[in-house]
Amino acid sequence: MNIILLEHIDKVGAKHEVVKVKDGYGRNYLIPKGLAIVANKSNLSRLEGLKKQAAKKEAAIVDSLKELAAKITGAALKVQAKAGETGRLFGSVTAQHLANAMKEVGVEVDKRIIEMPEEVKELGTYTATVKFHPEVVQEVNFEVVPEGTLVVETSIAPVEEPETEEAEAEAEEEAEA
Repeated sequence: MNIILLEHIDKVGAKHEVVKVKDGYGRNYLIPKGLAIVANKSNLSRLEGLKKQAAKKEAAIVDSLKELAAKITGAALKVQAKAGETGRLFGSVTAQHLANAMKEVGVEVDKRIIEMPEEVKELGTYTATVKFHPEVVQEVNFEVVPEGTLVVETSIAPVEEPETEEAEAEAEEEAEA
């Protein structure tokens, strides 16, 4: 039986794909659950319209995810963790810790799309991979610092005080002399 999948189904096929399945599986499971429709002429012509709509939505999603990935590209992510004097952590840094650090920067990410490089059990700099979408994969550098250190990096610019009338008068007197 040929069917058109309306959802991605593992080991069967992707969304909007025409696949051949056993009659009982299609008739008794996929079609009643709304996961597929029979691949006849009218449904196949409707499929083309569905594919065009899905392609437009997919392009918009990919663009927004690329913008999100660009936000975390240059961000200085720091994860605080309890550590001993030798730099060894009490426990390890997980994807959840990294997701929380990204949230502080303004990028909310699900921990399940973050792939940690290895077990992070020491202080230092590491690289993780964030898989937003099959087409949008971003590597993120993060630093593990001991708990209690200042995480937010601030750059303090010198503040120029506005000159008062007295200071202006003194400057004029010095210029005259």
